[in-house]
Amino acid sequence: MTDSTSVTDKPVIAAFDFDGTITTRDSLPVFIRFAVSTRQFLLGSLTMAPYLVLFKLKFIPNYKAKERLFKTFFSGLKTESFNALSENFTEKIEKIVNPAALDKIKWHQQMGHEVVIISASAENWINPWARKNGIKTVLATRLQVKDQIITGNFLTKNCHGAEKVNRLMENYPKREEYVLYAYGDSNGDTELLALADHSFYRSF
Repeated sequence: MTDSTSVTDKPVIAAFDFDGTITTRDSLPVFIRFAVSTRQFLLGSLTMAPYLVLFKLKFIPNYKAKERLFKTFFSGLKTESFNALSENFTEKIEKIVNPAALDKIKWHQQMGHEVVIISASAENWINPWARKNGIKTVLATRLQVKDQIITGNFLTKNCHGAEKVNRLMENYPKREEYVLYAYGDSNGDTELLALADHSFYRSF
């Protein structure tokens, strides 16, 4: 990792993980608690308990447990309703944003760098916050929709670990032509941080 004030003639991309990096905590459980009633939350938590145990014991992978979570709480919901909840959730996100992360995002923007969010969370509730903060590109997990209804399945791979690199390279394939800054906080960001010219783990 080199000095973050280094000057370059190449375009600069600053890739930020969302949960635990831009925010101080995982936004998924916060969104679930925001989006569903107390009764739905309690019943859903009981339904999810066996799957969470299997995940903790490593009998099922991260994405399977996460898909089950979305099926439990959001399967059958109209996309219009889900997206409306996501828009309204922006106010909640503001309360868990890390000020240091926001300062670094603004610094990159002032420097003329392109800021990108790469996250395993659903793009639906990240996009409204990103737009509000001048961030045009969000590479995140996409939800499957059929007949304007959320199925609970993922349309794309869970954007975690190596998939973060895959999504970045799909959108910015000429790696040698830009300088990459990456910010993350967990082992789900390891591959992305390794790809970067300037990597920041739990720091800015």
